[in-house]
Amino acid sequence: MKLLILGGTALLGREIARAALAAGHDVTCAARGSAGDPPSGANFVQVDRSTPDGLSKLDGNFDAVIDVARHPSQVRAAVATLAKRTGHWSFVSTCSVYADDATPFQTTEGPLKEAAPPDVDETDMQFYGQWKVTCEQLVLETGLPVFIDRAGLIVGPGAAENRFHYWVSRLARGGEILAPGTPSDHVQWIDVRDLADWHVRAASSGQTGIYDGMCTPITRGEFLDGIAAAVGVAPELTWVDQDFLAAQKVGPWMGERTLPMWLPVPEYAGFMARDTSPAYAGGLSPRPLIDTARDTFAWLETDPEINRRAGLTPSEESEVLAAWHAR
Repeated sequence: MKLLILGGTALLGREIARAALAAGHDVTCAARGSAGDPPSGANFVQVDRSTPDGLSKLDGNFDAVIDVARHPSQVRAAVATLAKRTGHWSFVSTCSVYADDATPFQTTEGPLKEAAPPDVDETDMQFYGQWKVTCEQLVLETGLPVFIDRAGLIVGPGAAENRFHYWVSRLARGGEILAPGTPSDHVQWIDVRDLADWHVRAASSGQTGIYDGMCTPITRGEFLDGIAAAVGVAPELTWVDQDFLAAQKVGPWMGERTLPMWLPVPEYAGFMARDTSPAYAGGLSPRPLIDTARDTFAWLETDPEINRRAGLTPSEESEVLAAWHAR
């Protein structure tokens, strides 16, 4: 297969390129290159998709195109330039396209957000889900065989955003651990390597359809126990309810002074609890949590600065726990 990856130098695009090369395909990565280099063995074409003729350097035909873009203007230009020169199009979308984050165990048939207006500011991340809705529509309008993956939280070695690996490093450190919400809250993610393998197989087989690309949801209690088993600790978990965390100005999901991968319920009870049985039937095969956590821990050991990007600092966690016990 002659495969074009629009990207290929950042996390998922690079893993897709690696998987495709390992499968024996001819891989071209088209990107600015500012996020890093593509894997050894890939053809690299430096492009700037923010310019009107950003893809003009790409010559010839391709058996399949895989795009990870989030900006409608870039996808619009890509399909205009390449749709007549490829036989299959894969697009990496996001579960943020859904309008209903409260209802658990929905499928891809659930309601979507409105498409982004034509004059939307493509630097304003509050429109992220709407951008991706528009991008999906643009790809589907090509009339090509299309594979759309509404990916969940992408984790694993190399993930730049410290959400999953906050918990790997925190459990490995031991001691009393602040666990948000309740043990029965749901958690969901996808290892970048499994997502990459799936995209390569879908492109090479001409697979079509729209899927939620993430593992089966498990409870937060099972999640923390699984990571603890991977790093070889017996966790001392103190469960702190969401109202108390909000009162202590602890934020959800990501960023500083947060507890990553935690979202308040009931308004986000469905965000990490989607029915992924169609994706499994469509070939997605996520590895066990313990393997992702173990590999992530080994990667974290190579760079002590990785964990500075999100979560509670040790002193912040201690302060919140002390307030919880003194309430």
